Amino acid sequence: MSQWMTLFQKEILEMWRNFKWIWVPITFILLGVSEPITSYYLPEIIKSFGGLPEGAVIDIPPPTAGAVLASGLSQYSTLGVLIIVLGTMGVIAGERKSGVAAMILVKPVSYLSYVTSKWAGSLLLVWFSLFSGYLSTWYYTGQLFEWVAFGEFLHSFVLYGLWLTVILTLTVFFSSALLSPGMAGFISLALALVVSIISGALSHLLEWSPSQLTSYASALLVTGELPEDTLLAILISILLIIVLLWLSVFLFKKKELAS
Repeated sequence: MSQWMTLFQKEILEMWRNFKWIWVPITFILLGVSEPITSYYLPEIIKSFGGLPEGAVIDIPPPTAGAVLASGLSQYSTLGVLIIVLGTMGVIAGERKSGVAAMILVKPVSYLSYVTSKWAGSLLLVWFSLFSGYLSTWYYTGQLFEWVAFGEFLHSFVLYGLWLTVILTLTVFFSSALLSPGMAGFISLALALVVSIISGALSHLLEWSPSQLTSYASALLVTGELPEDTLLAILISILLIIVLLWLSVFLFKKKELAS
């Protein structure tokens, strides 16, 4: 356990040196703040563009607080996923390519500790950044519209965090299997996009898909209730994370021993 903690602390320190603990949370916070502010001032923004007929009246009904919060969460399904993949695609592949991984593994370090410590360090960064950004969305939504129950905020946060954990684990898997960080990132993004599109188009058949967690979180915020297939999607997401982590360790060990 002490070996794993040493590797974990090394990963945390490395992310400090790369300023990830600064720019990733700040980016998530900016994404989180932008949605409620934009929604609140949208009529004024439209008026400022001009070009409307004389006497025209802009009457846009204000969105509900739950809809604003759900819209803010959707920001993390696009730009948030991109940031996560770009920030973690080289977490293992980069060290393999530079030879750092080989230097570490020369010591009595297990492959399991090496891979899982890097995954855990990135996971902590992702959840901290998501919480910081989403908390800012919740706060400004409450200030500008009305307050959403903190329980619903936490439940939707966990659902979205679980989906982003799947994306992170998928990226770590390809980073373990491939030597090129760029290729690992590209495949991870492409696969996440394909899964999201297919799950959205066939939502009536793929209620268990991990990507459905995003729509379930939004449904909770808008309707106040969780869809009945939420638990199944959660269980499959957790199982997928475990399987991908195991495969990451297996493939990484196989590649390193082969080289």
